[in-house]
Amino acid sequence: MKLHHIDHVAITVSDLQRSIAWYRDVLGLERRFQDAWGDVPTMMCVDETCVALFVSDRSEKGADGPRETPPLRHIAFRADRENFEAAQHQFRDLGMEYRSADHGIARSIYVADPDGHRIEITTYEV
Repeated sequence: MKLHHIDHVAITVSDLQRSIAWYRDVLGLERRFQDAWGDVPTMMCVDETCVALFVSDRSEKGADGPRETPPLRHIAFRADRENFEAAQHQFRDLGMEYRSADHGIARSIYVADPDGHRIEITTYEV
């Protein structure tokens, strides 16, 4: 088997419209597949990778099992050096708190979405 890339990461959000706006306005993701699926899930994508937004419903059970699943550690997006630096400026201009990390072979910045999911922007152009 040879895989190509991660297709999507599914997360639970408390306010769908707020999350759509955040992923669109802050990270620049675009909404896709709305005509096919409507809002379930809401797919926010960049290139071939998407974040699938599901509205929180503690009583809902589905293919993923009960919604009390362990939390996601973080979602990482790769950027070139120019866009990595632009992200830092954008977060600063928006008054968003973020944390920087030097991983030796890469640099990352971490920010939280409206529901507290940690989002990482990383560059290997150090």
